[in-house]
Amino acid sequence: MTRYPKAGKGRKWSVKELEAITSDWRGDTLSDGDGLSGQVRFNSTGGLLIPFRYAFKWEGKVNWFYCGSFPANELSDIRQARDDARESLRQGVDPRVSKTANKIESRNAVSEVIQREEKRKADALTIKDMFDAWVVDGVRRKDCNKYIIQTFNKYVIPAIGRVEVRNLDERNLSKIYKEIVANGKNTTAFELSKDVKQMLVWAEKRKPWRSLMIEGNPADLVEINKILPPDFTKIRERVLSEDEIKKLKGAFDNTTKNYVTAKNKYAVERPVKKEVQHAMWLCLSTLCRIGELLMAEWTHVNFEKRTWFIPAGNTKKNGRRKQTDHTVYLSEFAMAHFMALKELTGDTKWIFPARYKDKGHVCVKSASKLIGDRQIKFKRRTKKLQCRVENNSLVVGDEEWTPHDLRTTGATMMQQLDVTREVINLCQHHAVGSQVDRHYLLHDYKDKQKDAWDKLGIKICKILG
Repeated sequence: MTRYPKAGKGRKWSVKELEAITSDWRGDTLSDGDGLSGQVRFNSTGGLLIPFRYAFKWEGKVNWFYCGSFPANELSDIRQARDDARESLRQGVDPRVSKTANKIESRNAVSEVIQREEKRKADALTIKDMFDAWVVDGVRRKDCNKYIIQTFNKYVIPAIGRVEVRNLDERNLSKIYKEIVANGKNTTAFELSKDVKQMLVWAEKRKPWRSLMIEGNPADLVEINKILPPDFTKIRERVLSEDEIKKLKGAFDNTTKNYVTAKNKYAVERPVKKEVQHAMWLCLSTLCRIGELLMAEWTHVNFEKRTWFIPAGNTKKNGRRKQTDHTVYLSEFAMAHFMALKELTGDTKWIFPARYKDKGHVCVKSASKLIGDRQIKFKRRTKKLQCRVENNSLVVGDEEWTPHDLRTTGATMMQQLDVTREVINLCQHHAVGSQVDRHYLLHDYKDKQKDAWDKLGIKICKILG
């Protein structure tokens, strides 16, 4: 059934009239004049819906051009769409084709806007954006990138985090390294320069960063050796003399009694805890890395066989050498310190448990920090670190020493005891020989390693009296 406005045939429907339509008009056709008509419908929720279409002849056939639906579209917009279709016909153009072309043009215009916005965002990507992407997809360190995140958040992100990648140059990077060196942290500046360069090399090969670095990698232009002091070397050559080893024992044994209550009770204070002292002597007598020792579990130590097993996951990669298990044969000296540690922490899983025992082992950097804090005269700190004890109670010479230096000292002592270079390297778990040698020359020299550790232990005992 075709219906017309109250004003009569040839008149236009008003909005109020359309809004007053009831459900009994469902399926009826509404004539709006000039070829425009709509069909009354109701959706599943009872809402009114009137799609309008314009009837026209094209190539001798009646066709329909859809102009929109009321009330989703305004009546004026619906009639304007009909007028535009009539204008297309007057120009000899099928209005349906014209509508499709307009849609394509609109889509292209929207697409251009989106592309421009995406390009703008890509051009505005910052060093912070690059770091966030790199630390997730571009690097994976043994500590789950904890150290990288800490150093970048401390030095790099505050300085250049907001700098756009396309605007980064070597001056930005050099300024960061110079400030770190000025604070006496030469090794930190050296390591950070390598990490920053690794990040930029990763980005240089990937989208969207590649297009932002068309002028090259600014890290390639930074000459870190000219920023670091002339005497800086990453490879430490510190070897403690016999006299310094004696002084170290004296420093460890130097205890003081401080009264802590009104009832004359006192607490014994040492330069560092007993556990740390035992760790230092084990570094000297086993040639182990401090991190390997602090991650050790009691199940790794066999007192009957006098061995300490270091699983591959706790060892450090060395060049082309893959991580492998390592066994240390314990001398009497090393055994004594493991047994002393057993008395202190034998009720836990870890030889060096964290403060809260359910948290695992202590931080692998904790011992190095404690030793460094007791040699404050060699530091160039501008302020006291919070919650850290700083003094010179472990100074034994004219140069700072570290736990790693004890490993070097022990290896040098083995050399003085006429232990062969190859056996010393095996005791240190270094790669020995060429890749071919490591495939075909498989004798492990365990007896000679055991003898070398025993000689070292006896030598240390003699030094310490």
